[in-house]
Parts: sequence; C-alpha cells; structure tokens
Amino acid sequence: MIRVMASGVFDILHTGHIHYLSEARKLGDELVVVVATDRTVRKRKHEPITPENMRLELVRSLKPVDRAVLGKEGDMFKVVSEIAPDIIALGYDQMFDERELESQLAERGMNIRVVRLGHYEDDLDGTRKIIRRIIDWHKEKADNEGENR
Repeated sequence: MIRVMASGVFDILHTGHIHYLSEARKLGDELVVVVATDRTVRKRKHEPITPENMRLELVRSLKPVDRAVLGKEGDMFKVVSEIAPDIIALGYDQMFDERELESQLAERGMNIRVVRLGHYEDDLDGTRKIIRRIIDWHKEKADNEGENR
C-alpha cells in the first residue's frame, strides 16, 4: 500500500485545493492530509479566515481524503514521521524545494519521494483571489448604491 501525504492551510476551500488533493490521491492508495494549525498559518502566511478545527473538518469530508490530521507546532518532520508516507505531494505554490526536502528527510532516516504537482488553471483557485473578488464585489455594490441615491 502506498501512502501519500499532502499538506496545506485550506483556509477557504476552492477548486485549486480539490485539484491538488485529487492529484495527490492518484499517486497512491491512501491520502493523508495535514492541515496547518492556526499558529503555523499566522507565522508563515496570514491570519486564518477559518479556525483550524473547521478547516480540519472540511478537509476530512472531501472525497479524495482518506484521513486528515492537524499539523504539529515546531518540527514539521515530527508529523511526517508519525504518518510515515511513501510520497509527499507538494502543491505548485508550496515553498519547498523537492530535492532539498528529500535530502532533509533522508538525513532523518526517512526514504520518502517528494512530488511537485502542477497548477490548476481556474479563475478563483486561490484564497487571496476569492477574498479580492469579494472585496471588489462589495465595492462595486456600494458604488452602485451610491449612484442610485
């Protein structure tokens, strides 16, 4: 059985997430997804829109996902060791160098293949794009309401 691990924030679920997880699932027999903790998201990206337990529940409910777990604080290799994947699937925009990550895993005695998945071309395939669209929509609505007064 080939176990694949994927990870991410999954703040506002969108088609880019679905594509990423569907493609990751095709790499093996089981897909385990690590959902970043709120603290990790704050440290590495931004203030999360949705809390970690909500994001975890949403990811668990997705068809390609066999199991989802909350990430660990500190050493990211701890959760990798616990999951013991054969493959780690990286999203196109995740800030890891595949070869460097494989090397770091090997130094820790973990022989894990790292695979970079491609970008999904969709109009709203990113959380920031969705937020920008909502802001623009509200601005346009406010402008139209101002003109109608």
